[in-house]
Amino acid sequence: MDKNIKQKLEQAGQDQVLRFWDQLTSAEQSQLASQLQALDLVQIQQLVDEYVLHRPQLHIPSDIKAAQVYPYRAQTPEHKTLYAQAHQQGLNLLKDGKVGAFLVAGGQGTRLGYEGPKGEYPVTPISKKPLFQVFAEQLLAHSHEAGKAIAWYIMTSDINDGPTRAFFQKHNFFGYDASAVFFFPQGMMPAFGLDGKMLLASRNSLALSPDGHGGSLRALHRSGALADMRRRGIEHLSYFQVDNPIVHTIDPLFLGLHDLSGSEMSSKTIAKAHALEKVGNFCVADGKLQVIEYSDLPEHLAKQTNPDGSLKFNAGSIAIHALRVSFVERLNEGGQLHLPWHRAEKKVNYINDAGQLVKPDKPNAIKLEQFVFDAIPLAANPIVYETDRSEEFSPVKNAEGVDSPHTSRRDQIHRHARWLRSCGCDIPAKGDEIDATIEISPLYAANETQFRRKHTQVRHIKPGEHVYIE
Repeated sequence: MDKNIKQKLEQAGQDQVLRFWDQLTSAEQSQLASQLQALDLVQIQQLVDEYVLHRPQLHIPSDIKAAQVYPYRAQTPEHKTLYAQAHQQGLNLLKDGKVGAFLVAGGQGTRLGYEGPKGEYPVTPISKKPLFQVFAEQLLAHSHEAGKAIAWYIMTSDINDGPTRAFFQKHNFFGYDASAVFFFPQGMMPAFGLDGKMLLASRNSLALSPDGHGGSLRALHRSGALADMRRRGIEHLSYFQVDNPIVHTIDPLFLGLHDLSGSEMSSKTIAKAHALEKVGNFCVADGKLQVIEYSDLPEHLAKQTNPDGSLKFNAGSIAIHALRVSFVERLNEGGQLHLPWHRAEKKVNYINDAGQLVKPDKPNAIKLEQFVFDAIPLAANPIVYETDRSEEFSPVKNAEGVDSPHTSRRDQIHRHARWLRSCGCDIPAKGDEIDATIEISPLYAANETQFRRKHTQVRHIKPGEHVYIE
């Protein structure tokens, strides 16, 4: 054991993690030492004092207003002019190679009954393409339009980094330029007992968990991804998460608005399904644009309505952002990511002093995470742009029910049916449901604008028919 690490552990009051050290093989000692070397033990001590041994007081701002958003459809001549300029600006950024795609893909498919990275899960209604392929083909379509490959940064996790890389290799990167893909793992944080001590998952391993999607901004710095962006001349990142197969991985209009407004961090929003939908709320609080989680927004505010009966706080957060690379660099100045931490009490299996595995039946540990939306109030000129839920948000989170593979496939079919109808195609329906199975490959069109330019020859679909357009 490195004497320096041992000394730091003692100073932080965390040397209990070495209590089985002399019983470990050299390989096991190496594994534990590697985990410990990756930790900032001075910061660990500070976090224990501030977030573990004490529960931080939740600050609910006294002055909370609804956020102003750019509407999905231009509603005034000024908006139409701005949106036309923004769309062209977004295309110019892509053609100049100034945009990178940033996929957060550290999750596993466990909740879907799939043992492996969530990005491997098949989601499309006919071809059964996995999420990774859907995103790769979208980016290929945009790359062809831009005339060059869009650099693609994929954040994995400790548990799925190797399998994710192997999956891309096995499928030849789904036709994407492998030299334009940059994989890197998310950072990990130890779980703490209620006494502030780091827990062991085994005699030779800390009980570790990902440091939250906000940690993605730290991982960009530590992995060398930011340096890679500077080398490539990338100025903006299009951020999206792995569970949403209908996300627009690249949206020229959104990117153009982000750039023209001088925003360091921009976000997409959707109108909430109802007042208490479990999504974050874009608000202006204490004079700053920010996201207030559904559990923290007072219910009387969540239910407030405008004179026309619409919800006043109606801008739901869907984890789609655009970020300036210079902003991410600034957030990492001094080697620390300048975002707050969030505390959660969880049940965590651990090894006791006798070396036995304990599976608690109630929360016994504290996990700490950072959230990417906490960067918004730190950004200059942040903006929010509204998108259409049916066009861009249908995540796959649960095996059944809401946000499941079934609802996502249904929404994909409805979206592609709308694209076809906009070109004059007759689509069979039974009530509100499409009476056919329809899938349009992103290689044919990644969005409705690209699709309408293709002048598809499909003019009529029969009830019950399977139609795949590629």
